[in-house]
Amino acid sequence: MHAQKQRPQHDWDVDFEVIVVDDGSPDGTQDVVKQLQQVYGEDRILLRARPRKLGLGTAYYHGLKHASGEFVIIMDADLSHHPKYLLSFIRKQKETGANIVTGTRYVRNGGVHGWNLMRKLTSRGANVLAQTLLWPGVSDLTGSFRLYERSVLEDVISSCVSKGYVFQMEMIVRASRKGYHI
Repeated sequence: MHAQKQRPQHDWDVDFEVIVVDDGSPDGTQDVVKQLQQVYGEDRILLRARPRKLGLGTAYYHGLKHASGEFVIIMDADLSHHPKYLLSFIRKQKETGANIVTGTRYVRNGGVHGWNLMRKLTSRGANVLAQTLLWPGVSDLTGSFRLYERSVLEDVISSCVSKGYVFQMEMIVRASRKGYHI
């Protein structure tokens, strides 16, 4: 008889999987993922490594190919997006029926951890410019902390042409233009 692996207990009832797309990062990401797999299991923590940086958009697409859920939350793994907000994203989606729930750094108590002043100014400037030109009705176009209904993510991602940093902006502008509830 084999003992079943005991997983940590949580005070929330959410069926989840974590997909880590790593583009050959030298920071030890893959080692951390392997440690998490020992705790939560390889069915919950999936490592989807790629040999080198291939662009943010292709990383999203790569991760989406391996996702099995009805909803997908995209976030940076460097803790600039704190996991403590995940449940509030899920609650907001359930309350509003939104196709996309997005975090924003530009509201009271919003912000980002670990960025220097130049990075913050560049991000803010890009958002102000994009708001002025594109009017998507979302305060943080370049942020990547978002919950997507899977079918909406598939639709929007398939219509995007950019692959790098502006990919975040293109995703939310296209979703807005397509009439999705954000």
